[in-house]
Amino acid sequence: MKLRSNLVLVDTSAWIEFFRSRGDVTMREHIISLVRRGEAAWCEIIRLELWNGASGPKELKELQHMESSATLLPITSDVWILADHLARTARLGAKTFPTSDLLIAACSRHYGVDLIHKDRHFEQIKLLK
Repeated sequence: MKLRSNLVLVDTSAWIEFFRSRGDVTMREHIISLVRRGEAAWCEIIRLELWNGASGPKELKELQHMESSATLLPITSDVWILADHLARTARLGAKTFPTSDLLIAACSRHYGVDLIHKDRHFEQIKLLK
């Protein structure tokens, strides 16, 4: 299912850089730009990871803003099926990845959107067929 080509799924690792006062400035500016243009997306697992790790009133307020600013890409049964496929393919190659990363990568593939991150697992998952 291909969505607007300009949407970008922003992984938890990238959002963390955005929220950190000493985070990656380039990443932060990129995310700000995506949000302003209405091109930032997330899925339920990313949202859950962020709410679970939020600390302090500033982060909570920013997350509340994200609720209305970022496009939600639902984790449908098709996304779960693709995540299962990625997990099986990885295991056949003797690799194991965090479940959340497999689900996020499957979400990106399913919707045909780019994924920005600061997590080395995604580069390896991208190679799975």
